[in-house]
Amino acid sequence: MGRRRTPKKPRKASPKSLENAAIYYLKRYASSAANLKSVLMRRVLKSAGHHGTDVEEGRGWVDDVIFKLQNSGYLDDQKYAETRIHSLYSRGLSLRAIRMKLSEKGVPVNIVTEALRVLSEEAENPEFQAAIITAQRRKLGPYRTRGDRQENRERDLASLARGGFSYDIAVKVVDTDTAGELEDYITLDPS
Repeated sequence: MGRRRTPKKPRKASPKSLENAAIYYLKRYASSAANLKSVLMRRVLKSAGHHGTDVEEGRGWVDDVIFKLQNSGYLDDQKYAETRIHSLYSRGLSLRAIRMKLSEKGVPVNIVTEALRVLSEEAENPEFQAAIITAQRRKLGPYRTRGDRQENRERDLASLARGGFSYDIAVKVVDTDTAGELEDYITLDPS
């Protein structure tokens, strides 16, 4: 049996350590301001629990770091929302699911709405196209390779409904005769 490692001691929070942590995090992950703030606040809370540092002082440092990164252009909720929307759309997520994912990351509603409006201008009926992409990925409806399509119709409709698509769109995708008919609808390259 191996020896148990002792848990690593958290670093003491300081303005410089929080800024370094934020920059390191942003190099590895795209993030919204609210998400980065929660990441940094977890560090502050760990530091307060272990070193006895002041949480309110740490909260002020986190706000300063976020402000500094936003002003320098490293942190931009608008760009984050646009790139994340295109990424999620290319995976076939419904607009409703995309909106929920971005709200979980703390992106303001007005920014999400604007970015989704831009997507709607780029793609004709993006919700329908996302449903087609989902059907391709999950092999639903006309993309089903084995088994009777009619036997699996309800299952396919339920899968699309769980993905956030309306009943009308799900029926339109699942009941299409051939995959080629659906692929004619895709106007925006999801990649």
